Amino acid sequence: MFGARNERDTYRPLYDRVVALGREPVWYRDGGVPDTIDGRFDMIAAVLALVLLRLEREGEETAHASALIAELFIEDMEGTIRQMGIGDLMVGKHVGKMMGALGGRLTAFRDAISDGLGFDAPVQRNIFHDSPPSPSAVAFVARRLEQLSEDLAAQSASGLLCGRIAQK
Repeated sequence: MFGARNERDTYRPLYDRVVALGREPVWYRDGGVPDTIDGRFDMIAAVLALVLLRLEREGEETAHASALIAELFIEDMEGTIRQMGIGDLMVGKHVGKMMGALGGRLTAFRDAISDGLGFDAPVQRNIFHDSPPSPSAVAFVARRLEQLSEDLAAQSASGLLCGRIAQK
C-alpha cells in the first residue's frame, strides 16, 4: 500500500464507521438487500462511495486522506478474501474487481447527485444488480442513501475525517 500504516490508521475511525453503517440491519431487514457477503460488500461500497464523494468536494485538501481511506478498504477487502480461502494468485484479481465496483458506484452516485435524478437507478444497478426484490426495496435503499448523502454534505470535512457521521 502507498500510505504508511500509521498514516492510514488516522482514518480508521472513519472507515470503521463506514463499515458499521454498511452493516446496519435495516438495509437487509427493511431494504431487502441480500444479507450475503456480496450484499454486505455492496452496502459498504455504497456508503464508502458517498463518503469519498463528500471528501471530493473539498478538492486537494482531502485528496490524500481519500486515497488512504481507499487503501483501508483495499486492505479490509483483501483480508476478507483471504479469510474466504482465496489463494494468493487470485487475490489481486478479486481486489481489482472490487475496486472497479467501488469506482462504478462513485461514478453512478456522482452523476445522480449532479443530475438531481435521485438514487433509484444507481441503487437498482449497484445494490440489487437489476434484480431487486421489489420497487419498494429500491425506493427504501435509495431514500436512505440519499439522506446519508445529504447528511454528509451538511457535515464538516474535519469532523468526517475524524469518523463522525451525523445522521438524521
